[in-house]
Amino acid sequence: MARPIRVEYANAVYHVTARGNERKAIYRDDADRRRFLETIDEAVERFGLLIHCYCLMPNHYHLLVETPRANLSASAGWLQTTYSVRFNRRHRRSGHLFQGRFKAHLVEEDVYARELIKYIHLNPVRPRNKRKPIPSDRKGALTRYRWSSHRAYAGLDKTREPWLCLDWLSYFGRRRRAAQGEYRRQIDRLFGQVIRPPWEDLRQGLVLGGDALWQKVRGLIAERKGDEEIRWRRRADAQEVSRVVARLVSEESDRRVAIWLRVRLSGERMTSVAADYGYRDGSGVHRVVQRLEQRAQVDRALARHLKGLAEEVSSVKS
Repeated sequence: MARPIRVEYANAVYHVTARGNERKAIYRDDADRRRFLETIDEAVERFGLLIHCYCLMPNHYHLLVETPRANLSASAGWLQTTYSVRFNRRHRRSGHLFQGRFKAHLVEEDVYARELIKYIHLNPVRPRNKRKPIPSDRKGALTRYRWSSHRAYAGLDKTREPWLCLDWLSYFGRRRRAAQGEYRRQIDRLFGQVIRPPWEDLRQGLVLGGDALWQKVRGLIAERKGDEEIRWRRRADAQEVSRVVARLVSEESDRRVAIWLRVRLSGERMTSVAADYGYRDGSGVHRVVQRLEQRAQVDRALARHLKGLAEEVSSVKS
């Protein structure tokens, strides 16, 4: 499998996350959770990191990390490797603990920081089905949850992890006490609501931010002029095509054309499309596509419509 593309520069901010191998737990008890936090402490000291937010879940973690020394790969890699060795030694096991390398998205602070903090902190109480609202009766569970930076932001802990940087409380108010109160009010208002994932704004798998950050990242990747840059361009194009096709499908009233869009222009597997449209297997989808294309040979209006859709998708630029 190709290695994830990393874009690193001084003072970059990332959302970093990783899951356990086979989605298994990466902490078996509170002693493991404490050991992970201690390992973060060492990483902060060793690599000069700033940790703005964190949340430990049973089989994954979230960190909002700032890297003054432009050393994300070295620091996050060290964190996972070191913790894995300690976990395996304690539990007398061997093998991978994490499912591959960590994921990292570049984040634009002023635009997304506040929403990311809240979204990450709500992880312990968010329903598995992300389309459902956060249950109102889970407020107490969030208040009691000890394995995130929520209680520090809310002013509920007299002590906090010494490495946790609370500079981002300024997004909620100028003075700490007022900022903590505003943070609590904003969190409370989210209970009973469906929370829109910030990842829906992720730009081509790398950037959560505006045009300035996006152009900076594109420039840094272009400077590499190697296989990684080519691979990223291909992946970026594919992701953009998928977004355009999804929009066209949502706007398309003809079910047959929607199926054609997904199969011919997005390259989705017919078996996957079949499940969404009530077909037993991919053969039904194949027949729909074939008949539509045959119809287009004699129906000029349909042919123009399909050609226009194909041209819109082919015009996508990374």
